[in-house]
Amino acid sequence: MPLILGKPFYIDTITEMTIQTEKKEITDFSIGDLEDWFESGNMKSFRAGQVMRWIFLRGATSFDEMTDLAKDVRALLSETFTITRPAVADILKADDGTRKYLFCLSDGNKIESVLIPEKDHYTLCISSQIGCAMGCRFCMTATMGLIRNLTPGEILGQVLAIRDETPQDMRLSNIVFMGMGEPLANINAVISAMDVMTDGNRGLKLSRRKITVSTCGLVPMMERLGKTSKVGLAVSLNATDNATRDMLMPVNQKYPIEQLMDACARYPLAPRDKITIEYILIKGVNDSEKDAVRLAGLLAPISAKVNLIPFNAHKGSDFKRPDRKIIDRFQSILVERNYTAIIRWSKGADIGAACGQLAGA
Repeated sequence: MPLILGKPFYIDTITEMTIQTEKKEITDFSIGDLEDWFESGNMKSFRAGQVMRWIFLRGATSFDEMTDLAKDVRALLSETFTITRPAVADILKADDGTRKYLFCLSDGNKIESVLIPEKDHYTLCISSQIGCAMGCRFCMTATMGLIRNLTPGEILGQVLAIRDETPQDMRLSNIVFMGMGEPLANINAVISAMDVMTDGNRGLKLSRRKITVSTCGLVPMMERLGKTSKVGLAVSLNATDNATRDMLMPVNQKYPIEQLMDACARYPLAPRDKITIEYILIKGVNDSEKDAVRLAGLLAPISAKVNLIPFNAHKGSDFKRPDRKIIDRFQSILVERNYTAIIRWSKGADIGAACGQLAGA
């Protein structure tokens, strides 16, 4: 007889627990969900930790592999759950070593993730939604609109699938939620996935300091993220006045720059930590010396560093990248005012894997 199984942690709607007749993806469930499931079947709750270790530490893709569980327990797990990962539909390799992965999900939708080689490690840029509803004019993902949120298992599946294919010369240690979608618009699933990523005993054993969540500025969710997850925050600012930001990023009409900067000032940070301000430099739009001076003023109350990202061209956009001397001058104005300002030349542009170029193609 099937056991009573509750809704996954990430689903907002609270419903009565019901008898489940369809198999559920086990990576969508939190450790607490799994403990409750085992207890509801009069089994020891510590079995949930064993299952999670098999999946996330040992890379198990079937319950039959979990040899420290009794056969009847494995059979019951197989009757109730599935273990699936997004299917790798294609991999593009850039000249600089960047790899873009196209994943096909169980419903046929596609997402992209990017593996970026650094000096001594890999950074993985993952998606949190299929498409995006934010409508930022410089971003190719915005042209898709929002199709749906990803589940925690689909978020974690990107990490698991790419970890298995990561070249062994360096470790995969950094995760950035900077792929397709607005992470804070899917905050429950993102937090649930990050809890597994940072679980040192049953999860992926990643450091919270090595995980960064990027947002276009969903102010209420920023506060929740800071209180619950203690991960790095990157804010996509891209303008120093409301009129320009309204034009570039429609979210600014709901949460204007003043509210966004106030939320940044209140964001809880560990000592010496800084919020990353992402600023895409677009020719003739936000790249003037006055913009640089205003940016320095906006950041005065905030512990922040700045990533200056020269615009990456993509099909359908009329925006252009500023000349190098304009980019360098913008940086120097910030540095003169004692800000850490780094020019981030996006990797993987030759395969459409640079910042703003992902579209599940």
